[in-house]
Amino acid sequence: MKTFFRRFLYFGYYIKKLDYPKFKSQLKKAKEDSKKSTLSIYSDILKSSFKYNISILEYFYFLFHLHPEHEYRNTYAGTGFMYDQITILNPKAGRDILEDKIIFLKHYAKFVKHGYVSLKELNENKSSSEKILSNKSGKIVLKNSFGQCGIGVEVRNSNEFTHESLIARLTETGNDFVEEYVVQHDDLMKLSPSGLNTIRIITELNDNGKVDILGCRLRISINSQVDNMAAGNIAAPIDPETGIVNGPGVYSDILKHDEEIHPVTNVKIVGFQVPFWKETLNTAIEAAKISQTNRSIGWDLAVTNNGPELIEGNHDWCKLVWQLPIKKGMKQVLQKYTEQKI
Repeated sequence: MKTFFRRFLYFGYYIKKLDYPKFKSQLKKAKEDSKKSTLSIYSDILKSSFKYNISILEYFYFLFHLHPEHEYRNTYAGTGFMYDQITILNPKAGRDILEDKIIFLKHYAKFVKHGYVSLKELNENKSSSEKILSNKSGKIVLKNSFGQCGIGVEVRNSNEFTHESLIARLTETGNDFVEEYVVQHDDLMKLSPSGLNTIRIITELNDNGKVDILGCRLRISINSQVDNMAAGNIAAPIDPETGIVNGPGVYSDILKHDEEIHPVTNVKIVGFQVPFWKETLNTAIEAAKISQTNRSIGWDLAVTNNGPELIEGNHDWCKLVWQLPIKKGMKQVLQKYTEQKI
């Protein structure tokens, strides 16, 4: 009864957060591909949400409309499942170093090479903007310290701003800090120049104090200043041993096909070698050892011509970036870390 009530609350949350235009487009495609009626799919969504702890849109993302078999569906980690698991692995009391991007940048300073300044610092010290506005990239990134999925992020030319106008823009947009734009490695620039293409490495600190790698993905921008899947971009799997992309870039949108070649630059995605791979992987591993409280983290790393650096760490890392690029449910992988803690 307790589980049913919890799933009921989750379903109410899914309805509240549902992107209805996207739902309609995904439903139309699912009906075409599965030859099922609207009523049949509605009924299956309801059953699947309660049984497998997934959101409404995840029913489409995980291709449940094409795979009715329990053995397939039970492998996928959805929103409700991830919330329950991450609450155990990353207790709320210790998440501030990951939830607040400003605190994160200070806590993991040894892995951060780009400059940044908070709105608070800008208001207190007029000279605090000088370095950030004169950085070599010629660009700055305006963010909210608690922002997610690239929402509200602005990439602007630094020469557009004075100290006062920078404060005004941050205040106007609800952002509260500004970063130096990180110029990515030449190879990544050739692959996709529209935005910073980051490497997502998911780590798990096991009970022996060692770091396990749960997955490595290359997030690729498609005519976008950000690389988040939620913003319409793609993610591709990376072989952890070699740093070579070993699968196509995938969208979360089932209306779009996988990309083996970048649709804008025509650079091959499959077979792409991530520069400085050993150094990039090692940076994530070393960063994962810093906090014993947060054991499961999705790290976003940039790779420049001088090597890797941390952009941010996520305690509630994306299950879509984890599972969709490899076309495989990974629920059991995460479960083994929490079973003994429940």
